[in-house]
Amino acid sequence: MPDAGDDPLHQFLADSTNRTVDLTTALARCTKALGLHHSVAYLADIQQRHLVPLTDVTATLPIDDSLAGWTYRTQSLRVEPTESGAMTAWFPLLDGAERLGVLAVYGPLLTAASLNRGKALATLVAMMVTSRRTFKDSYVQRTRTERMQLPSEMLRAFLPPRTIGNARVVSTAVLEPAYEIGGDAFDHALTETALHATVLDAMGHNLASGLTSALALAACRNARRIGAELPRAQTVDEALAQWLPDQFCTGILAQLDLASGVLRWCNCGHPAPLLIRDHRLMEHALERDADPPLGLPYLLTDRGRTIHEVTLRPGDRVLLYTDGVTEARTHDGELFGLQRFADYVIRATAAGELAPESLRRLIHSILDVETSRLRDDATIMMLEWQPPTQ
Repeated sequence: MPDAGDDPLHQFLADSTNRTVDLTTALARCTKALGLHHSVAYLADIQQRHLVPLTDVTATLPIDDSLAGWTYRTQSLRVEPTESGAMTAWFPLLDGAERLGVLAVYGPLLTAASLNRGKALATLVAMMVTSRRTFKDSYVQRTRTERMQLPSEMLRAFLPPRTIGNARVVSTAVLEPAYEIGGDAFDHALTETALHATVLDAMGHNLASGLTSALALAACRNARRIGAELPRAQTVDEALAQWLPDQFCTGILAQLDLASGVLRWCNCGHPAPLLIRDHRLMEHALERDADPPLGLPYLLTDRGRTIHEVTLRPGDRVLLYTDGVTEARTHDGELFGLQRFADYVIRATAAGELAPESLRRLIHSILDVETSRLRDDATIMMLEWQPPTQ
């Protein structure tokens, strides 16, 4: 049997000089090592409207009107012929459940073996992008089409990936206006047994609002990471009272048990979550009396936080959102509203759309019908519990 170390890919991975080269060079070397002809990586821009190449030799592609975009939207392989008679295979770039972009692999002929190597290359490229984008400004600059305002710059540094998930659950979120957010924020994280999710809406729309949400996120994560169970809202209350006593924010802090589907949450002066089940809105299913906003109990009352609980069914989708979503206006001047919001998710669910794609299209529908810029930050988070069938 030949030594595995003789394989070109093994040689590429074992070569320490490849660890520090730029991604474009690493991609070219790895493509050659796998015996592929040529490849180009594209990353989705911050608003998920375009696929931006990591090289200047090819053009940006629209996500809503291209085969590359179809691959991004569906997370599926697509193959097409080129004008020269060669073939192009489009592979999704995925970091777990998070959609990063797509990889184009070109060749005169694509076989089952070359497609398999292309899939391996896409996996490797996704890992390289994920490991480098936090400290490589070139990735950030390529995926922005406007100047980022300071409050938004600060908050985005604290945000997790848009989408996380495993075999039992997917949590995905969108936040607009992408370059001007002031006080909205979200967080989600997985443990062995639970999904933790948070949506926040700080008072105001300025740098102080961003600081409030950033502090609230940090306090929530700190409590979670030391093993604190709900209500973690009390930890946020204490942090805001100590460091930003004149600021407050509304929020939902939730925890979903992955095995049982039990959802526990604390509503701190925030719009109630929505429950979509069997392609319909379960009206008032998650409506409960709300506690005061985060940061206010120390000023208003010493009463503890209230934890609510409900058991989900397989396939349920739970929507957490800020009021900037429902208070957006249509071209006719009408409020976007809860019913329009829920109807969109219901139609997307019935059509079999993936949760991240449903939210991408939904937030674009809100932005595209707005008579002007959003009047407030608009954040949507969707939790989908789909445990494996027994």
